[in-house]
Amino acid sequence: MTLVLFALGVVLLIAGAQALVRGASGLAAALGVSPLVIGLTVVAWGTSAPEVAVSVDAAVRGSGDIAVGNVVGSNIMNVLLILGLSALVAPLVVARAMSRVHVPLMIGASILLVALAVDGRVGRIDAAVLLVGFAAYTAYSMRSSRGGEAPRPVGKRRPALDVAFVIAGLGLLVLGARWLVNGAVAFAQALGVSELVIGLTIVAAGTSLPEIATSVVATLKGERDIAVGNVVGSCIFNIVGVLGVSGLAAPDGIAVSGAVLRFDLPVMVAAAVVCLPVFLSGSIISRAEGALFLACYAGYTACCVTGAAPVTPVIGVTAAAILWGIARLLIGSGPRPARASGEGRSPSSLP
Repeated sequence: MTLVLFALGVVLLIAGAQALVRGASGLAAALGVSPLVIGLTVVAWGTSAPEVAVSVDAAVRGSGDIAVGNVVGSNIMNVLLILGLSALVAPLVVARAMSRVHVPLMIGASILLVALAVDGRVGRIDAAVLLVGFAAYTAYSMRSSRGGEAPRPVGKRRPALDVAFVIAGLGLLVLGARWLVNGAVAFAQALGVSELVIGLTIVAAGTSLPEIATSVVATLKGERDIAVGNVVGSCIFNIVGVLGVSGLAAPDGIAVSGAVLRFDLPVMVAAAVVCLPVFLSGSIISRAEGALFLACYAGYTACCVTGAAPVTPVIGVTAAAILWGIARLLIGSGPRPARASGEGRSPSSLP
């Protein structure tokens, strides 16, 4: 029964996220918002909606390890697993602004979370600081898109149907989150595994399914800038949005365990930092770098499951990734591959 409850929770989270994205996108289009803003906000928020639902529910119930583990595990998975898989499908062209603006912001958000959690808790004041950062990032994304791509023709819209999708999506997310958290806690108790490990692995994987689907499908369709933007935008939103809301919702804030502070948060920061030299070195994520990212994630997951000490192969692989990116940055990586006609917008059109 626990397995069925957990599986149904994952299904409801995915269905709820899809309904929410469809409804929110329709409302945004009806209001004349540009596709760029929709991609940077609605898509990133929508694919992270399961993280919001699960972390808030876990925080309110006092399961801080699941609330924090879900966010930290999802961010590590977003960068190392999802970008790695996408790059293996096809080398990813990275927008100029992604490496100059959004990746530094992702690194800054990661470091900010470490600074706020160093006392072992993300309290309500900390959560308010994170939400201020979320509001500032959203305002910047919207303002920087002005003067860019014009809104697509709206055509006939049915706002009432879009509102219904939003409401249905939110309802499915709430119910799916409840079932997923219940199943995760039951798994942890039955297997003798800590809630933190469950949150960092199984729950993070379940809530990251929308990001995985979005980025891989976008890569297959040639929309590689969307694949990268979805990952980076979701990582930023997970930190400042998901933990911000969860911290405010929890009566006494969210407890952050010493294990997370010593190992998982540093790995999350390292994964974000790795992106900078790799993205800057020719603005391409190659298949070799994708394989390197996947090796990092395999090493990290092995550490979580086995309980290995922080001095593990994942540290060496992460260092290798940083050195690889710096070397490419210094020696150059050649011309960017040409984009096929109609293959999405040029990366330079992004904010």
